[in-house]
Amino acid sequence: MSGETDLKSILKSLAPIMLDESYVFCTAANANYGDYAEAQPIASFQEKEGLTLVLTQAHADAAGLNYEGLFGCISLQVHSSLESVGLTAVIAGKLAAYDISANIIAGYYHDHVFVPQANAAEALALLIQLKNL
Repeated sequence: MSGETDLKSILKSLAPIMLDESYVFCTAANANYGDYAEAQPIASFQEKEGLTLVLTQAHADAAGLNYEGLFGCISLQVHSSLESVGLTAVIAGKLAAYDISANIIAGYYHDHVFVPQANAAEALALLIQLKNL
């Protein structure tokens, strides 16, 4: 299944939920994809400066990894196509209007928005409003 491409349909189908854990972003210089698998990252990205890991605060602490800031993860719970146009712009724009940063990661089935933990409840409420656009 390739997912929805029509932005209006995607927005009407949004069912954002807040995941229970606190998440962090870490980097490990001289690491390669697959390193730190025992820390159970939910996402990683290889950059020339190092390996970026997205993982729960608990797993980062257990692995002794350094991080700055705690993030809530809002899963949009709509199967949008990886080729759909405009969803991340709408999400980022809505949150930016309220001075909330958004780090968006697209999975195959859903998009996930990482927002500062202090703004997580407000961000979730704002994203729920998008169903009415």
